[in-house]
Amino acid sequence: MDKFIYLILSLRWQDIIDIGLVSYILFRFYVLFRGTNAFRVLIGMTILWFFQQIAVSMGLIVTSWVVQGVVTLGAFIIIVIFRNEIRTVLLARNLKFIFWGVSSKIVTSTIETIVQSVFDMARRNCGALIVLPGREDLEDVIQKGIPWQGEMSKEMILSIFWPQNPVHDGAAIIQGDQITQVSAILPLSRRDDLPSYYGTRHRAALGLAETTDALIIAISEERGDVVAAQDSQLKVIKQKRRLEQILQQHMGTAAKKSRESIKERLMVTAAALISIIFVTAVWFSVSKGVDTLATLETPVVYMNRDPAMEIIRTSSNTVSLELGGSGALIKSIKPDQIQVKLDLSKSKIGPNSFTITRESISLPPGIILKGVTPPVVDVELDVLIKKELPVQVDWVGKLPERFILADATITPQTVMIIGGKRMLEKMATIYTEKVPLNDLEGEGTISVNLALNPASLKIAPNSKEKVTITYTTKLRNE
Repeated sequence: MDKFIYLILSLRWQDIIDIGLVSYILFRFYVLFRGTNAFRVLIGMTILWFFQQIAVSMGLIVTSWVVQGVVTLGAFIIIVIFRNEIRTVLLARNLKFIFWGVSSKIVTSTIETIVQSVFDMARRNCGALIVLPGREDLEDVIQKGIPWQGEMSKEMILSIFWPQNPVHDGAAIIQGDQITQVSAILPLSRRDDLPSYYGTRHRAALGLAETTDALIIAISEERGDVVAAQDSQLKVIKQKRRLEQILQQHMGTAAKKSRESIKERLMVTAAALISIIFVTAVWFSVSKGVDTLATLETPVVYMNRDPAMEIIRTSSNTVSLELGGSGALIKSIKPDQIQVKLDLSKSKIGPNSFTITRESISLPPGIILKGVTPPVVDVELDVLIKKELPVQVDWVGKLPERFILADATITPQTVMIIGGKRMLEKMATIYTEKVPLNDLEGEGTISVNLALNPASLKIAPNSKEKVTITYTTKLRNE
């Protein structure tokens, strides 16, 4: 559980983009190919992939190998066998829909077919009479036409009412998605208050509406008007949306369509969530499964030290970090991305011990700390003071046998040193860097640096960093 929480907290922004992008691609596959045979095969391949992961976790080597082969072959099968279906789906969508659109399944409903057909015929001034029965039986009211029993489509309706078709003058009766009769004769209305330009077709529509609960749609071939007859009334329909509403109310499909729309939205939302969950699970399995170990030597950075104090001594200035993570992340680590920082704000004068914890180490996201060597670093601090110390030359080697050192003068003879109080109190002198005697002859001067040991010692600003040694040598018998 702790590792899972750590993986969540160690998510990089690149990982979030990675998961989001692949999830969106998977979701687009669902939107584009749902309902196709290729999509069903893809679902089957996904189930096989899960089965393979279970087999791997259980140590079933042969089973996992066989399933992996089937999954690999399945990808080839989808591309080769269903290439025509894939091409048809992609060609049916524009570029915007492929990358962004989320619409319902492309299925033309009965109502949409009727609306499109009616207004297409009205635009062409093609007369038509379409009957959609209600709850009441029409057998005793209309004179039976020619049985049709054909599946309804826009092309079928247009062909029935084509002016050269022998059955175009009668009414077509539509029940559900079937055209059951054509060339049916309807009873004429005897009302005398109808406009004079309404002919036999409109009187037939109104006559049936007066005696039954059917909905009748009449199209005028002279004016191209669309008229709906229902409940003894004639209504001129000028917009497709209005005719669609009337058909929905008559056929009782408005509520059904609303429920289908809600179901559709829920399915799309569920598909999006499943895509994210699936890709995230794959990411976690991959991140956990390709763990690589690496050891990195990292310098220790001391922070928030009191300016009045100085670090006198440390047990170690570097630590060895054992790191884990994916091979790609381990290889991409740069030295400046990892830091070990110790906070000295609460330290005291004298020895201090600091345990290196995960909070002390700055790591790139996705990298896991496995171990630290050494786990504890000792730091000795002291208050800075100034002390004037005499300078003494650190002679090394020997003069030639016939010479002796007659005189050596140091300028300046003392220097001001800044360092830890505890250390400077124990020091009585400060030495120069080593000066070899081997090459000294006669008289001369040498400029030499002071040997600041330990390195925490510093020379005060007003003192010189070098001293000058004036020497004189002479022969032993002089």
